Amino acid sequence: MSRDYYEVLGVPRSASPEEIKKAYRRLARENHPDRNPGDRAAEERFKEIGEAYAVLSDSEKRKRYDQFGTADPGPGGGGAGEAGFGPQDFGFGNINDIFDAFFGGGRTTGGVARGRDLQTEMALTLEECFKGVEKEIRLSRVVTCRRCAGSGAKPGSPISTCPRCGGQGQVQSRRQTPFGQFVTSQPCPECHGSGRRIERPCSECRGAGRVRSSDAIRVNIPPGVSDGSQVRLSGKGEAGPQGAPPGDLYIVIRQKPHPLFTREGPDLHFDLLVSYAELALGVQVEVEGIDGPAELHVPAGTQVEDVVRVRGRGMPQVRGRGRGDLVGHIRVTVPRSVSGRERELLEELRKIEAKEPKSTAKGFFRRVRDAL
Repeated sequence: MSRDYYEVLGVPRSASPEEIKKAYRRLARENHPDRNPGDRAAEERFKEIGEAYAVLSDSEKRKRYDQFGTADPGPGGGGAGEAGFGPQDFGFGNINDIFDAFFGGGRTTGGVARGRDLQTEMALTLEECFKGVEKEIRLSRVVTCRRCAGSGAKPGSPISTCPRCGGQGQVQSRRQTPFGQFVTSQPCPECHGSGRRIERPCSECRGAGRVRSSDAIRVNIPPGVSDGSQVRLSGKGEAGPQGAPPGDLYIVIRQKPHPLFTREGPDLHFDLLVSYAELALGVQVEVEGIDGPAELHVPAGTQVEDVVRVRGRGMPQVRGRGRGDLVGHIRVTVPRSVSGRERELLEELRKIEAKEPKSTAKGFFRRVRDAL
């Protein structure tokens, strides 16, 4: 017995037909094999979703399912998901036909598929992410055969029309089901969807029209990209069969750690080291930003762990809408050793702090600064 069909679609037992259809559409899109190539778990979920919808979308079958736990009207019929019950019982050649009936077909139904999308990673420094960069990557992929220009035939040899499909690249079949008569289209098994018959295959690609090659591709990375963002290069994936359009190339950015800055969105964070006296009296500090020196003002009375920032000196936004901030996190530095004069002043400060409120120590700090 498979999972409860209502649980599969994520709807309550009181769900309306429209709610069931809406849930099915959403889940079918998410788990469709075209969106999850090679993911067997997603493929199984897609089949399960199709089974659930085939039952719950039919009022009579749903009624039987709610009453008996199965939609099979025959005596001794298997329960939902058992042998003898599945999408094939409704006349669908495969589960994709259910999806196609609602969404107009996937990219591989009834014709030659486009080329496969590819994904690779590119490691960048923070400075490269800031400025943008042009880089060259080497990629092993399937490309159109240059010798036959993707035809798959030996140059100069004839290419005839497939007699099975008449050049259409697909064949149709009609099946009578409980839902009525369904017409399904599938790639022609003789020409594999090309609509052509190759008499003399190309010696380079052996009739495939494609060969594997290692190519260098130049990539322009825009300023402001961040770790995990993707850059899409249209048509730079693998070549499609029989002259079909190529897939796309997706480059995932991996930002290398920086010795000074930590990035949070467009903002750059760093530790700003100041002394106790500078915190009490305030100080103007020049720091090295990602694009040159920047002035940071630390107001008098600033506390440890406070932050100070310079607006517009962080990372650029990818779409050119300004920049983030340069954010300094206050950290106090304590000298490991002090001079004789410094020790005298600090001892005097300790005595004053022990006798007077801390507010009066600020004036003493001014005297300390002047003395030093």
